[in-house]
Amino acid sequence: MDLDAVADELYGLRPEDFTAARAARVAAARTAGDRALAEQIGKLRRPSLSAWASNLLVREQPEQIEPLLKLGEALRQAHQDLDGAQLRALSRQQRSLISALSRQAGQLAASAGHPISEDAQREIESTLHSVLADPEAAREWATGRLVRPLTATVGFPAASPSAISRAAPAAKPRASTTAKPRTAPAAKPRASPAKQSPSRADEQRRGRLDRARQDAEDADAGLRAREKEAAAAARDVDQARKLAEQLRRHMNELSAELKRTEGEYEEARAAEHKAHEDLRRTERRIREARRRAETAAAKVERLAQSATG
Repeated sequence: MDLDAVADELYGLRPEDFTAARAARVAAARTAGDRALAEQIGKLRRPSLSAWASNLLVREQPEQIEPLLKLGEALRQAHQDLDGAQLRALSRQQRSLISALSRQAGQLAASAGHPISEDAQREIESTLHSVLADPEAAREWATGRLVRPLTATVGFPAASPSAISRAAPAAKPRASTTAKPRTAPAAKPRASPAKQSPSRADEQRRGRLDRARQDAEDADAGLRAREKEAAAAARDVDQARKLAEQLRRHMNELSAELKRTEGEYEEARAAEHKAHEDLRRTERRIREARRRAETAAAKVERLAQSATG
Protein backbone atom coordinates (compact mmCIF):
# COMPACT_ATOMS: atom_id res chain seq x y z
CA MET A 1 0.00 0.00 0.00
CA ASP A 2 1.36 3.43 -1.00
CA LEU A 3 0.01 6.98 -0.94
CA ASP A 4 -0.72 7.21 -4.69
CA ALA A 5 -2.71 3.98 -4.69
CA VAL A 6 -4.71 5.04 -1.63
CA ALA A 7 -5.37 8.52 -3.08
CA ASP A 8 -6.56 7.05 -6.38
CA GLU A 9 -8.91 4.78 -4.47
CA LEU A 10 -10.30 7.46 -2.14
CA TYR A 11 -10.90 10.12 -4.81
CA GLY A 12 -12.75 7.56 -6.90
CA LEU A 13 -15.30 7.00 -4.11
CA ARG A 14 -18.61 8.76 -3.56
CA PRO A 15 -18.20 11.79 -1.23
CA GLU A 16 -20.13 10.17 1.63
CA ASP A 17 -17.82 7.14 1.56
CA PHE A 18 -14.58 9.12 1.62
CA THR A 19 -14.12 9.78 5.35
CA ALA A 20 -14.81 6.22 6.54
CA ALA A 21 -12.57 4.74 3.84
CA ARG A 22 -9.79 7.17 4.73
CA ALA A 23 -10.04 6.21 8.40
CA ALA A 24 -9.83 2.53 7.44
CA ARG A 25 -6.69 3.13 5.34
CA VAL A 26 -5.09 5.13 8.16
CA ALA A 27 -5.80 2.26 10.57
CA ALA A 28 -4.38 -0.27 8.10
CA ALA A 29 -1.19 1.75 7.66
CA ARG A 30 -0.76 2.03 11.44
CA THR A 31 -1.35 -1.69 11.85
CA ALA A 32 1.35 -2.30 9.24
CA GLY A 33 3.70 -0.12 11.29
CA ASP A 34 3.91 2.69 8.68
CA ARG A 35 3.07 5.74 10.78
CA ALA A 36 4.40 8.17 8.15
CA LEU A 37 2.02 6.77 5.52
CA ALA A 38 -0.84 6.83 8.02
CA GLU A 39 -0.18 10.52 8.67
CA GLN A 40 -0.04 11.30 4.93
CA ILE A 41 -3.30 9.47 4.29
CA GLY A 42 -4.94 11.31 7.17
CA LYS A 43 -4.11 14.63 5.48
CA LEU A 44 -6.06 13.76 2.31
CA ARG A 45 -9.12 16.00 2.24
CA ARG A 46 -12.58 15.01 1.09
CA PRO A 47 -13.46 16.70 -2.23
CA SER A 48 -16.29 19.17 -2.62
CA LEU A 49 -19.23 18.02 -4.72
CA SER A 50 -18.12 19.99 -7.80
CA ALA A 51 -14.51 18.77 -7.42
CA TRP A 52 -15.79 15.19 -7.11
CA ALA A 53 -17.89 15.64 -10.27
CA SER A 54 -14.80 17.00 -12.09
CA ASN A 55 -12.81 13.98 -10.91
CA LEU A 56 -15.63 11.73 -12.05
CA LEU A 57 -15.46 13.26 -15.53
CA VAL A 58 -11.72 12.58 -15.75
CA ARG A 59 -12.11 9.02 -14.48
CA GLU A 60 -15.22 8.07 -16.46
CA GLN A 61 -14.41 9.97 -19.68
CA PRO A 62 -10.59 9.78 -20.00
CA GLU A 63 -10.85 10.35 -23.76
CA GLN A 64 -12.00 13.93 -23.00
CA ILE A 65 -8.73 14.90 -21.31
CA GLU A 66 -6.52 15.29 -24.36
CA PRO A 67 -8.87 17.50 -26.46
CA LEU A 68 -9.24 19.99 -23.59
CA LEU A 69 -5.50 20.07 -22.91
CA LYS A 70 -4.72 20.64 -26.58
CA LEU A 71 -7.31 23.41 -26.78
CA GLY A 72 -5.70 25.06 -23.75
CA GLU A 73 -2.28 24.97 -25.40
CA ALA A 74 -3.70 26.49 -28.60
CA LEU A 75 -5.54 29.24 -26.70
CA ARG A 76 -2.48 30.19 -24.68
CA GLN A 77 -0.39 30.36 -27.84
CA ALA A 78 -3.02 32.46 -29.64
CA HIS A 79 -3.13 34.91 -26.71
CA GLN A 80 0.64 35.11 -26.71
CA ASP A 81 0.73 35.70 -30.49
CA LEU A 82 -2.25 38.11 -30.40
CA ASP A 83 -3.71 36.15 -33.30
CA GLY A 84 -7.21 37.64 -33.56
CA ALA A 85 -8.62 35.20 -36.10
CA GLN A 86 -7.29 32.20 -34.19
CA LEU A 87 -8.61 33.60 -30.91
CA ARG A 88 -12.10 34.04 -32.33
CA ALA A 89 -12.16 30.50 -33.72
CA LEU A 90 -10.73 28.93 -30.56
CA SER A 91 -13.03 30.98 -28.35
CA ARG A 92 -16.08 29.49 -30.08
CA GLN A 93 -14.58 26.01 -29.73
CA GLN A 94 -13.81 26.71 -26.07
CA ARG A 95 -17.39 27.68 -25.21
CA SER A 96 -18.76 24.62 -26.98
CA LEU A 97 -16.33 22.17 -25.37
CA ILE A 98 -16.65 23.55 -21.84
CA SER A 99 -20.45 23.54 -22.09
CA ALA A 100 -20.45 19.92 -23.29
CA LEU A 101 -17.96 18.71 -20.65
CA SER A 102 -19.70 20.47 -17.76
CA ARG A 103 -23.01 18.87 -18.82
CA GLN A 104 -21.32 15.46 -18.97
CA ALA A 105 -19.90 15.95 -15.47
CA GLY A 106 -23.35 16.88 -14.17
CA GLN A 107 -24.93 13.85 -15.82
CA LEU A 108 -22.26 11.52 -14.42
CA ALA A 109 -22.77 12.95 -10.93
CA ALA A 110 -26.56 12.55 -11.19
CA SER A 111 -26.15 8.96 -12.39
CA ALA A 112 -23.95 8.31 -9.36
CA GLY A 113 -26.71 9.56 -7.06
CA HIS A 114 -25.59 13.17 -6.56
CA PRO A 115 -27.41 15.69 -8.77
CA ILE A 116 -25.46 18.95 -8.60
CA SER A 117 -26.74 22.48 -8.09
CA GLU A 118 -26.31 25.45 -10.42
CA ASP A 119 -23.51 26.76 -8.19
CA ALA A 120 -21.67 23.45 -8.44
CA GLN A 121 -22.21 23.45 -12.21
CA ARG A 122 -20.61 26.90 -12.41
CA GLU A 123 -17.71 25.68 -10.30
CA ILE A 124 -17.16 22.83 -12.76
CA GLU A 125 -17.11 25.35 -15.63
CA SER A 126 -14.65 27.52 -13.66
CA THR A 127 -12.43 24.47 -13.22
CA LEU A 128 -12.49 23.74 -16.95
CA HIS A 129 -11.67 27.39 -17.74
CA SER A 130 -8.73 27.15 -15.35
CA VAL A 131 -7.56 23.96 -17.07
CA LEU A 132 -7.45 25.88 -20.35
CA ALA A 133 -5.58 28.83 -18.88
CA ASP A 134 -3.01 27.22 -16.59
CA PRO A 135 -0.81 24.20 -17.46
CA GLU A 136 -0.33 23.44 -13.77
CA ALA A 137 -4.10 23.45 -13.23
CA ALA A 138 -4.45 21.16 -16.25
CA ARG A 139 -2.01 18.66 -14.75
CA GLU A 140 -3.82 18.78 -11.40
CA TRP A 141 -7.21 18.24 -13.08
CA ALA A 142 -5.92 15.31 -15.14
CA THR A 143 -4.98 13.37 -11.97
CA GLY A 144 -8.66 13.04 -11.01
CA ARG A 145 -7.82 14.04 -7.41
CA LEU A 146 -9.22 17.57 -7.10
CA VAL A 147 -10.23 18.58 -3.59
CA ARG A 148 -11.86 21.89 -4.52
CA PRO A 149 -12.83 23.62 -7.78
CA LEU A 150 -10.14 25.51 -9.64
CA THR A 151 -10.44 29.23 -10.32
CA ALA A 152 -9.71 30.55 -13.81
CA THR A 153 -6.83 32.97 -14.26
CA VAL A 154 -7.80 36.65 -14.57
CA GLY A 155 -8.56 37.60 -18.18
CA PHE A 156 -8.10 34.10 -19.59
CA PRO A 157 -9.21 31.74 -21.05
CA ALA A 158 -12.52 33.48 -21.72
CA ALA A 159 -11.32 35.57 -24.65
CA SER A 160 -12.98 38.92 -24.12
CA PRO A 161 -14.06 41.08 -27.07
CA SER A 162 -11.50 43.72 -26.04
CA ALA A 163 -8.73 41.12 -26.13
CA ILE A 164 -9.82 39.93 -29.55
CA SER A 165 -10.11 43.48 -30.83
CA ARG A 166 -6.63 44.27 -29.52
CA ALA A 167 -5.39 41.15 -31.29
CA ALA A 168 -7.00 42.14 -34.60
CA PRO A 169 -4.76 43.75 -37.25
CA ALA A 170 -4.38 47.47 -36.62
CA ALA A 171 -6.22 49.79 -39.00
CA LYS A 172 -4.03 51.46 -41.61
CA PRO A 173 -3.30 55.11 -40.85
CA ARG A 174 -5.19 57.54 -43.02
CA ALA A 175 -3.21 59.17 -45.80
CA SER A 176 -1.80 62.50 -44.73
CA THR A 177 -3.54 65.54 -46.18
CA THR A 178 -1.88 68.02 -48.42
CA ALA A 179 0.22 70.47 -46.51
CA LYS A 180 -1.54 73.65 -45.59
CA PRO A 181 -0.30 76.99 -46.94
CA ARG A 182 2.14 78.91 -44.77
CA THR A 183 -0.64 81.28 -43.85
CA ALA A 184 -2.58 78.43 -42.17
CA PRO A 185 -2.58 78.50 -38.35
CA ALA A 186 0.29 76.45 -36.93
CA ALA A 187 -1.98 74.81 -34.34
CA LYS A 188 -4.13 73.01 -36.91
CA PRO A 189 -1.73 70.10 -37.70
CA ARG A 190 -1.36 69.39 -33.96
CA ALA A 191 -5.10 69.04 -33.44
CA SER A 192 -5.18 65.35 -34.48
CA PRO A 193 -3.08 63.99 -31.53
CA ALA A 194 -5.15 66.08 -29.13
CA LYS A 195 -8.36 64.47 -30.41
CA GLN A 196 -6.94 60.95 -29.87
CA SER A 197 -5.93 61.54 -26.24
CA PRO A 198 -9.44 61.24 -24.73
CA SER A 199 -9.91 57.93 -26.61
CA ARG A 200 -6.73 56.45 -25.12
CA ALA A 201 -7.69 57.70 -21.67
CA ASP A 202 -11.14 56.16 -22.02
CA GLU A 203 -9.61 52.88 -23.14
CA GLN A 204 -7.27 52.88 -20.16
CA ARG A 205 -10.16 53.58 -17.79
CA ARG A 206 -12.18 50.81 -19.39
CA GLY A 207 -9.20 48.49 -19.05
CA ARG A 208 -8.82 49.32 -15.36
CA LEU A 209 -12.56 48.88 -14.87
CA ASP A 210 -12.49 45.49 -16.64
CA ARG A 211 -9.57 44.35 -14.51
CA ALA A 212 -11.26 45.60 -11.34
CA ARG A 213 -14.44 43.76 -12.27
CA GLN A 214 -12.50 40.60 -13.01
CA ASP A 215 -10.63 40.92 -9.70
CA ALA A 216 -13.96 41.35 -7.91
CA GLU A 217 -15.41 38.31 -9.67
CA ASP A 218 -12.33 36.25 -8.81
CA ALA A 219 -12.44 37.42 -5.20
CA ASP A 220 -16.12 36.48 -5.02
CA ALA A 221 -15.38 33.10 -6.60
CA GLY A 222 -12.55 32.63 -4.12
CA LEU A 223 -14.90 33.48 -1.26
CA ARG A 224 -17.45 30.95 -2.50
CA ALA A 225 -14.72 28.35 -2.82
CA ARG A 226 -13.54 29.01 0.74
CA GLU A 227 -17.13 28.84 1.98
CA LYS A 228 -17.52 25.51 0.20
CA GLU A 229 -14.30 24.30 1.82
CA ALA A 230 -15.55 25.42 5.23
CA ALA A 231 -18.85 23.61 4.65
CA ALA A 232 -16.98 20.48 3.56
CA ALA A 233 -14.71 20.73 6.61
CA ALA A 234 -17.77 21.09 8.84
CA ARG A 235 -19.27 17.99 7.27
CA ASP A 236 -15.98 16.16 7.84
CA VAL A 237 -16.06 17.21 11.49
CA ASP A 238 -19.66 16.04 11.82
CA GLN A 239 -18.88 12.68 10.22
CA ALA A 240 -15.76 12.27 12.36
CA ARG A 241 -17.84 13.09 15.45
CA LYS A 242 -20.45 10.51 14.44
CA LEU A 243 -17.74 7.93 13.82
CA ALA A 244 -16.14 8.68 17.19
CA GLU A 245 -19.53 8.36 18.90
CA GLN A 246 -20.15 5.06 17.13
CA LEU A 247 -16.74 3.75 18.19
CA ARG A 248 -17.35 4.95 21.76
CA ARG A 249 -20.62 3.03 21.90
CA HIS A 250 -18.90 -0.01 20.49
CA MET A 251 -16.12 0.35 23.06
CA ASN A 252 -18.71 0.56 25.85
CA GLU A 253 -20.39 -2.56 24.52
CA LEU A 254 -17.07 -4.37 24.44
CA SER A 255 -16.31 -3.17 27.97
CA ALA A 256 -19.64 -4.50 29.21
CA GLU A 257 -19.01 -7.77 27.38
CA LEU A 258 -15.58 -7.98 29.02
CA LYS A 259 -17.12 -7.51 32.46
CA ARG A 260 -19.67 -10.23 31.76
CA THR A 261 -16.91 -12.54 30.55
CA GLU A 262 -14.81 -11.83 33.64
CA GLY A 263 -17.81 -12.69 35.86
CA GLU A 264 -18.38 -15.92 33.99
CA TYR A 265 -14.68 -16.71 34.31
CA GLU A 266 -14.77 -16.21 38.06
CA GLU A 267 -17.84 -18.45 38.29
CA ALA A 268 -16.06 -21.10 36.24
CA ARG A 269 -13.02 -20.89 38.51
CA ALA A 270 -15.26 -21.27 41.56
CA ALA A 271 -16.98 -24.26 39.96
CA GLU A 272 -13.58 -25.77 39.18
CA HIS A 273 -12.48 -25.31 42.82
CA LYS A 274 -15.69 -26.91 44.06
CA ALA A 275 -15.23 -29.84 41.67
CA HIS A 276 -11.70 -30.35 43.00
CA GLU A 277 -13.04 -30.38 46.57
CA ASP A 278 -15.76 -32.85 45.61
CA LEU A 279 -13.15 -35.04 43.93
CA ARG A 280 -10.92 -35.02 46.99
CA ARG A 281 -13.87 -35.90 49.24
CA THR A 282 -14.86 -38.74 46.91
CA GLU A 283 -11.28 -40.05 46.84
CA ARG A 284 -11.18 -40.03 50.66
CA ARG A 285 -14.45 -41.95 50.80
CA ILE A 286 -13.08 -44.46 48.29
CA ARG A 287 -9.97 -44.99 50.42
CA GLU A 288 -12.09 -45.39 53.57
CA ALA A 289 -14.41 -47.85 51.82
CA ARG A 290 -11.38 -49.82 50.55
CA ARG A 291 -9.96 -50.08 54.08
CA ARG A 292 -13.30 -51.24 55.44
CA ALA A 293 -13.55 -53.80 52.67
CA GLU A 294 -10.01 -55.03 53.32
CA THR A 295 -10.71 -55.20 57.07
CA ALA A 296 -13.92 -57.15 56.51
CA ALA A 297 -12.18 -59.52 54.11
CA ALA A 298 -9.43 -60.18 56.64
CA LYS A 299 -11.98 -60.85 59.35
CA VAL A 300 -13.82 -63.32 57.13
CA GLU A 301 -10.56 -65.09 56.39
CA ARG A 302 -9.70 -65.40 60.09
CA LEU A 303 -13.10 -66.72 60.94
CA ALA A 304 -12.89 -69.23 58.14
CA GLN A 305 -9.52 -70.50 59.36
CA SER A 306 -10.86 -70.81 62.91
CA ALA A 307 -13.80 -72.84 61.71
CA THR A 308 -11.59 -75.33 59.85
CA GLY A 309 -9.11 -75.66 62.68
